[in-house]
Amino acid sequence: MKKEIWGFIDSGDCSPSFNMALDEALLDWHSEGSIPPIIRFYGWNPATLSIGYFQRVEKEINMEAVRKHRLGFVRRPTGGRGVLHEHELTYSVIVSEDYPDMPKTVTEAYRVISEGILQGFQQLGMDAYFAVPKTEEDRESLKNPRSAVCFDAPSWYELVVEGRKVAGSAQTRQKGVILQHGSILLDLDEDKLFSLFNYPNDRVKERMQRAFKNKAVAINEISPQKVTLEQAKRAFKTGFENGLQIELTPFELSQKQLDYVNMLAKSRYESDEWNFKR
Repeated sequence: MKKEIWGFIDSGDCSPSFNMALDEALLDWHSEGSIPPIIRFYGWNPATLSIGYFQRVEKEINMEAVRKHRLGFVRRPTGGRGVLHEHELTYSVIVSEDYPDMPKTVTEAYRVISEGILQGFQQLGMDAYFAVPKTEEDRESLKNPRSAVCFDAPSWYELVVEGRKVAGSAQTRQKGVILQHGSILLDLDEDKLFSLFNYPNDRVKERMQRAFKNKAVAINEISPQKVTLEQAKRAFKTGFENGLQIELTPFELSQKQLDYVNMLAKSRYESDEWNFKR
């Protein structure tokens, strides 16, 4: 059977505003039919705290700590909770809701797209699997997360290794197109991560950080040999090709497209109105 051909972009390290603007622009262009489905890999310069579309900065985020650590800061167009993008491979998938065999529900589409990530972990020799909440209590807790930290709990079809979350993703659907993007952790500075959020008191913070150790893990904490960013890129590129049964071919942005992304980055993702609006 002939495989579908998707575009592949490796953006390298980009500013937080450029990263979010490019994901949004790819969604728009794909909705117009001017580009194929896309898999994109990227990094962040500087390291950045991204927050979900619905999060309230004042209530949940310690902006003083964000500034102290000289982190970038940006609001994503997708939901979910706060993510520290530092030692990781970030990916995005842009594909039509009408793509052949793409499930209509968010949860099931998430499962299909994340098969690529699952197979990426398997390429690295790791025993990854999907967590599915088993009890009604678990399902309810997914609807009402107690923490502002993204990696604090597995959600529907979240990828876990040895019972701990190894990749966090978020999804939005606009103009008939699915945008799913997420973080694959290579290493993690827990103290830095937990300094970025507001807590009722230090005791709550310490309790949450202790619990977090049992819930989330970075690849290099459990991999027998150190996994570099380049190794991760190779593994997850192959993982997406195998998992989605596609062929990835390099996709280059035109100067006109780049100019549009830079304009969108400046006008939206660098604006206080967008980043602090809730």
